Amino acid sequence: MIEVLAPIKTERLLLRPFTEDDVADAFAFESLPEVARYLYNEPRTREDCAAEVAKRREQTSLRAEGDSAVLAVELDGTVIGYVLLTWLSEQHRQGEFGFVLHPGHQGRGYATEAAAEMLRLGFDGLDLHRIVGRCDARNTGSARVMERLGMRREAHFVESEIFKDEWGDELHYAVLATEWRSAAR
Repeated sequence: MIEVLAPIKTERLLLRPFTEDDVADAFAFESLPEVARYLYNEPRTREDCAAEVAKRREQTSLRAEGDSAVLAVELDGTVIGYVLLTWLSEQHRQGEFGFVLHPGHQGRGYATEAAAEMLRLGFDGLDLHRIVGRCDARNTGSARVMERLGMRREAHFVESEIFKDEWGDELHYAVLATEWRSAAR
């Protein structure tokens, strides 16, 4: 159990709970069609972003199965994305993580740097056994991030659901705690 997530400082980033002051930064990337393309939501309006930031401000603890923690990814005082960890099963010690990053900041290793901290939080903070990540099969950037993190592709589900009015494929990745800990970090 993790009661309240404290800010996490990486080499270049600060991962921290969202504040009400983050709405404009969130809107700057969550309103973009290329960000929403692989997410279940459409591009967000400013009001949508305000509602999401308010919800994320409450998602700062992992007390029980089903809880999600969401952290803002801050670079030089600006929120450029977010990362999340969901506690899927206490009995089976399973979790799921995810990440979203402003397209203007992609390709520089920020997503990998931030997402690695969510894996570390799951394995070291919650003592999870296994963490999974999922992405649309067309989202090659997210797939590469998970591969760089040492995750293995376990499945490619073909036309597994109707996503934004068309059949979509989904990739599933996973890493075990023993694999995570044995890799050079």
